Amino acid sequence: MAVDKKTQLKEFNFAWEGKDRTGKTIKGEMRAPGDALVRTNLRRQGINVIKVKKQSTSRGKRITEKDITFFTRQMAVMMKSGVPLLQAFDIVAKGHSNPSVTKLLLEIKNDVETGSSLTQAFRKHPLQFDQLFCNLVQAGEQAGILDSLLDRLATYKEKILAIKGKIKSALFYPAAIIVAAVIIISVIMIFVIPAFKDLFSGFGADLPGPTQLVITLSEIFVSYWWAIFGIAGGTIYGLLELKKRSKPFQHWIDRTALKLPLFGEIMRKATIARWTRTMSTMFAAGVPLVEALDSVGGASGNVVYVEATKKIQTEVSTGTSLTVAMQNSEVFPSMVMQMVAIGEESGALDSMLSKIADFFEQEVDEAVDALTSLMEPMIMMVLGPIIGGIIIAMYLPIFKMGSAIGG
Repeated sequence: MAVDKKTQLKEFNFAWEGKDRTGKTIKGEMRAPGDALVRTNLRRQGINVIKVKKQSTSRGKRITEKDITFFTRQMAVMMKSGVPLLQAFDIVAKGHSNPSVTKLLLEIKNDVETGSSLTQAFRKHPLQFDQLFCNLVQAGEQAGILDSLLDRLATYKEKILAIKGKIKSALFYPAAIIVAAVIIISVIMIFVIPAFKDLFSGFGADLPGPTQLVITLSEIFVSYWWAIFGIAGGTIYGLLELKKRSKPFQHWIDRTALKLPLFGEIMRKATIARWTRTMSTMFAAGVPLVEALDSVGGASGNVVYVEATKKIQTEVSTGTSLTVAMQNSEVFPSMVMQMVAIGEESGALDSMLSKIADFFEQEVDEAVDALTSLMEPMIMMVLGPIIGGIIIAMYLPIFKMGSAIGG
């Protein structure tokens, strides 16, 4: 029990300065429960300690997938260049602008220094290093080709990050236009329409129907704008929270996303690209097929393909070929089936899966470019009549008065 309590002690980062056996001043960082343990560890290494200072516990920015991708690429480059593992960690950690990443990497480095394997050190941080990442690193350590596996892993993460960026860019443009339109319409309703209302009150005549409708909507908006924005914001927040907490709702969202006009096909192609890219990377690293499928489903990012992958895994584990199992799942197009069949027959499944991923990534690029070009006129066709209709409705009384004077 005493050992368990010791392992649960809270640790902190300490910056230290000292002199080595040659009298050279050196600095570094160490993670430990207290400064006394830091001094003891340094003395064991033959370092004459000058000072030890507990570092600030500021959390820094959130660690993003881009941070992990950049770290993986840096580690791959340095290890291929012959830089020792611990030194590479030290260089990457101290050179990073995000304190959270620096802290994470120093923790991993300290774990490796105290005897843990790199895979074990990564598995302590599942939020940053998922099962796929850890499995590939483990395969690299066991085969003695960690530098090659890190390079392959970095390439994989860069491609996945790129395709996610494409999807976000496809969604960002219409979202930005809609937000801008809401702001413009809100300003018109709250500030512009009331000014016209005051102007029309001196006309002494009935206002045209469209004008009266716009003024009524403006009065409602001015009186209850807080409720309108509150309900809209609350609804969006509620849906996001529901998606996080409710699996049935999350499943419904993922299924619906694949059926959306325009966006659905892009989502499906992106999901297949991620699925085949992940499968190719795992298989090429020597991870057994059934074990690789554990990570593939989650990496696809869509519950439809997660469930299909579980079904494929069950069938493959009982002796069914991957091609037949994928065909039975009914979520992959025939072109994918044919290329996977060729890959299985020729013994080059990883290469064929990589080519499928390349093809669908290119398809996503082209589809996003086409969608962006198509969305601009479509949005203008919707927003133009709304904003134009409001403006025309407010000028109708002026046109009517002008025609009456002219008559």
